[in-house]
Amino acid sequence: MDLVLFDLDNTLLSGDSDFEWAQFLIDKGVLDRELQEAKNQEFYEHYKAGTLDIHAFLDFQLKPLARHGRAELDAWHVEFMAARIRPMITPLAVELVGRHVSEGALTAMVTATNSFVTGPIAREFGIAHLIATVAAQENGRFTGKPRGQPSFREGKIDRVETWLESLGLWWGSFGRSFFYSDSLNDLPLLAKVSDPVAVDPDETLRRHAATLDWPIISLR
Repeated sequence: MDLVLFDLDNTLLSGDSDFEWAQFLIDKGVLDRELQEAKNQEFYEHYKAGTLDIHAFLDFQLKPLARHGRAELDAWHVEFMAARIRPMITPLAVELVGRHVSEGALTAMVTATNSFVTGPIAREFGIAHLIATVAAQENGRFTGKPRGQPSFREGKIDRVETWLESLGLWWGSFGRSFFYSDSLNDLPLLAKVSDPVAVDPDETLRRHAATLDWPIISLR
């Protein structure tokens, strides 16, 4: 059996769900455009540059969840999926996931984006497991804080290994391990698997992949 891990933003999606969720809330008037739009763009630029302060970003990203009830948030997410996410899902991405699933691989989406935003997206792709930054809840209401270790950079390795342990597995349980990603931020996990694949990569990852002769593919 193979282990197949997929990054989400700008990998399986031709865009960034984190960024788009904030823009969606801004467009709905839930967040103040003047105050929040520039900050959202600033965080996104830091992410692309590999200089993101994940804790500052999570404070920005998760606080809006704490201001609203779950039923309202869930209704907004249905709109979000239709308006922002499904248009970013390409046939090639669906085909890639489907091929690995049909071959019997253990699959997981491994993303820094929070679990509220990404849970429905993983289900849309038919990916059985989600390893995301956990948006903490108390009595069904979001606290505005993360729970546990963010699924970001080296944290992705720790979170994957904890998940594998919970299944009674480890890296050596698999014939091959794949990770598909676009981002320089994912170099630690890409270096950990047996089969790293750069997907529509940023320039830093593209150079790294070319140097190490990693496959470079496009899903767009």
